Amino acid sequence: MFLSNSPLNILKKLWKLILFSTLLLGILSVFVSLLFPLNYKAESQVLIISKSRYGVDPYTVIKSAERVGENISQIVETDDFYKKVMEQNNFNFDKDYFANLSDKKLRKMWQKTIDTSVVYGTGVLNIAVYHPDKNQAKELAGAISSALSSRGWEYVGGDVTIKTVNPAIIKSSLPAKPNLILNFFVGAVFGCLLVILLTLADYKKNI
Repeated sequence: MFLSNSPLNILKKLWKLILFSTLLLGILSVFVSLLFPLNYKAESQVLIISKSRYGVDPYTVIKSAERVGENISQIVETDDFYKKVMEQNNFNFDKDYFANLSDKKLRKMWQKTIDTSVVYGTGVLNIAVYHPDKNQAKELAGAISSALSSRGWEYVGGDVTIKTVNPAIIKSSLPAKPNLILNFFVGAVFGCLLVILLTLADYKKNI
């Protein structure tokens, strides 16, 4: 049997305090997150198709597409590609969002707005766009996919075709940056552990 003043019994007696601290730190983490600009996330996907050559196996073709995708992931953050996106007139995104910025701040803002990743083994390139307005995020993601499909060949050559396979969508009604749900759980876990550690430290001091 456990002693009445054992650490486990002490923690059982303090369960209300632990629960309160868990919720309090979780809620505080959310409030701190709300002090930062909220950004929603739109996602689209393009497929990179490397033209097959005689004697080249499918595996090599896919690996070639992956390498092209890795190169494009770097290209989309450049000033040149930004200009190509701004020339897309079939999408209703606010170009003034990037206006009146110095070249340095514009580049930094553009790189924070767009994020890409390669789905290895498929030749698919994921495009994620972050913006304070959900509709603007979706429109901008569509413009980026369009710019890649229509003018991406300028960066990779004529042997590669880029095709939009999943148009831009908003996958969540909650902001993606900062992640409020994740921050709540991180804060809650920290609050719970903090009370437990302080309780155990006090127990060791008094034994």
